[in-house]
Amino acid sequence: MGTRGAITTSNYMATSAGFEILLAGGNAIDASIAAGLALHVVEPHMNGIGGETPILLYSARKRRIFAISGQGPAPKAATLEFFQGNGIRLIPGDGLLPATVPASFDAWITCLRFFGTMTLGEVIAPAIRLAEEGFPVYAALHQNVTRHAKRFLSEWPTTARIYLPRGRAPRIGEVLRQKELAKTLRNLAEAERRAGKDREKGLEAAKRCFYEGPIARKIAQFAAKRSFKDATGKYHNGLITLEDLADYKTRLEKTVNIVYKGVTVHKCGPWSQGPVLLQQLRLLEGYDLRRLRHNSADYIHLITEASKLAFADREAFYGDPLYTDVPLTRLLSRGYSRKRKELIDMRKASLTLRPGSESHIPVAEGTTFYAGDTTHLDAVDSDGNMVSATPSGGWIWGSPVIEGLGFPLGTRGQMFSLDAAHPNCIAPGKRPRTTLTPSLITSKRRPVLAFGTPGGDQQDQWALQFFLNFVEFGMGLQGAIDAPSFHNQHFPSSFYPRKAELGSLYLEGRIPTGIVNELRSRGHNVIVQGDWVNGRMTAVHYDWENHVVSAAASSRYQTAYALAH
Repeated sequence: MGTRGAITTSNYMATSAGFEILLAGGNAIDASIAAGLALHVVEPHMNGIGGETPILLYSARKRRIFAISGQGPAPKAATLEFFQGNGIRLIPGDGLLPATVPASFDAWITCLRFFGTMTLGEVIAPAIRLAEEGFPVYAALHQNVTRHAKRFLSEWPTTARIYLPRGRAPRIGEVLRQKELAKTLRNLAEAERRAGKDREKGLEAAKRCFYEGPIARKIAQFAAKRSFKDATGKYHNGLITLEDLADYKTRLEKTVNIVYKGVTVHKCGPWSQGPVLLQQLRLLEGYDLRRLRHNSADYIHLITEASKLAFADREAFYGDPLYTDVPLTRLLSRGYSRKRKELIDMRKASLTLRPGSESHIPVAEGTTFYAGDTTHLDAVDSDGNMVSATPSGGWIWGSPVIEGLGFPLGTRGQMFSLDAAHPNCIAPGKRPRTTLTPSLITSKRRPVLAFGTPGGDQQDQWALQFFLNFVEFGMGLQGAIDAPSFHNQHFPSSFYPRKAELGSLYLEGRIPTGIVNELRSRGHNVIVQGDWVNGRMTAVHYDWENHVVSAAASSRYQTAYALAH
């Protein structure tokens, strides 16, 4: 807790980077950008500057909340006809073919330009230092590089050169240096400096360096001239061109929101999975959750069945609203939710996918093997500026590092459908329906809570449980984060190969055996996991009555960290 500012991220080094900016006089937006850029360096297996970053942001100066899209679109060459003509039925999750336009850097520049106070040079300095001087490798990064080392060595030499410097994964505690990435980051700061003292011109110059200048040219050249084997079993080039990069612009959008128990819950639009959390809340309205008792068999069953219905609608209806008509007003209406609630049987688990229409969703059953993850950050300051951001994509295991730049492209295109009738069908310039989903809560038009977690399709299940822990059960931030959690994978995965595990229910091992057995008796296919495995939830809170800001971070995986002053 503190009185001036608080920040929390999925990684202690990134939290430290953001805190450094708070101590230097930056606001929560400046600190978030510094932390986000640092996350691109210290969690290269979770996110990168070649990926995407959806953001929810409350500006104290403008007294408004914004959704910053931060999701790059499909290249102009990524047509349905292209994939059909090449005999591709599912877009692969690796290589260059699924790459979308990198969005993270322009998302940060947009935040800095409209809502920050510092220069890019100031907020990018910690990331440059971490890349140039290096940092000690921690367990999760070591394990990820080890898992993919064979491919790096045999297929992706540009990645192996950085992450296997001695022909093996760096051991825990060895210092990892990323000289090429440091040079890229320095070039961006230098582009700003050369533009002179005008802040706007400087930020625009940095953006041009990335999207039109030398960095863009290297991205386009690498995509066009290099081909790599992917999950299709064939070699493919990337589809991104210099024109795709030059045309990219981050969108400032209105949030999608509903009121629940007197607070307004804000999410990004249906190009993300954000409205799923809102649909789950609508389905839970009218239930006395406290009477059911926290994490009882009835409680877990109800939350799971509501989740199945909301995610079935996500699969059936969500897509980029600039390209498809998503019936959000209907999906979030109380009348629609009342009809959907009738499908919930408290005695029996649903084993079918049931969207709110007669439309058919093809479901391939099997175990998903999503091997990646995401990262997250939240920040708040004493003025009330508040940020929730979920960087992802640009994973070092998903696509080869671009020669001379030190980072790979994101592979979010794997989330597009190749069904012409589907709202998430691929199209040039269209954003894929992503899993990334920051959350921000306002009360009486003031920001009070921001939160989020890595975890793919599970993000808005764990986030829902955290929110209910805090709002319904009165837990503090840390208790709400650390309480045992659960999720299902009943619906088609957003990741290649898009499998569904109908009836699945994953429980953290701290949930008592009697409750596990009761849930199995209702037909759930229960998988008991480790005690502390579901995500890395982080959150910040503003107590306006006492003018106290606070932050918390998950104990899971021992990398998330919170600081305040």
